[in-house]
Amino acid sequence: MKFPKKNKPQKFEEYAWVLDFFYNLKGDPIVQGLGEEQFLLMEMTPKSDDISLGERVYIGKGKRDKIDHVNRMIKYEQLTGTAKTELIYNIMNAVQQQEERFIRFFNEAPPITTRLHSLELLPEIKHKLMWKILEEREKEKFKSFEDFKNRIGRDPIKILAKRIEKELSDEKKDKYYLFVKWKRGIILDEDTMTFYVKE
Repeated sequence: MKFPKKNKPQKFEEYAWVLDFFYNLKGDPIVQGLGEEQFLLMEMTPKSDDISLGERVYIGKGKRDKIDHVNRMIKYEQLTGTAKTELIYNIMNAVQQQEERFIRFFNEAPPITTRLHSLELLPEIKHKLMWKILEEREKEKFKSFEDFKNRIGRDPIKILAKRIEKELSDEKKDKYYLFVKWKRGIILDEDTMTFYVKE
C-alpha cells in the first residue's frame, strides 16, 4: 500500500538585505536585495525612498514597513555594480544572523563522496584543515563562530560568505550547492508576492 507523500512546509523568505536602491527608466523605485535564509536574489518595490544600503527589511507575510512587494527573482548577472559590490558584506550580515544554523553545518557537514568532503568546498579549507575541523568537532562540538575561529584559526563568517557568493555568481552551475538551494527551482506565491523554494 502506498501512502501519499507529505508536502514539506514551504520555506518563505522573511527578511532581505538591501543591495542597491535606484530608479528604473520609467522612474519607478527599485530595490535589489538578498534573501536572508535562502540567499534569493530579488527585485523589490519599496514603499518610499527611505531605504539604506545594507539595511535588513521585512518581506514576509503580513504588514511590511518598507517593502511593498517582491517583483521577481533575478540572477547574479542582473545585479547592478553597486549590488555586486555590496553582496559579500550583506551575505556576511545574513550569515551572522544565523550563527546556530551555520555552526550546526560545521558540526554536522558530511562527506559528499568517498574522495570529497563538503567542508572542502569552502574557500580556505584545504584537505589538511578539513581534518583539523573533523578532529576538533570530534573532541567537542563548536559552540559559536568565535569558538570556531579560536580553535581553527580562520574566520568562519568570511569563509561561508565567500562560498555563498561563489554559488550565487557561478555561471558554470557548480556541481555542488551547499547553501544556494533555490537554483533547483523557486515558486512565487501570488497571494503574498513572496518567493519560496520548491523542495
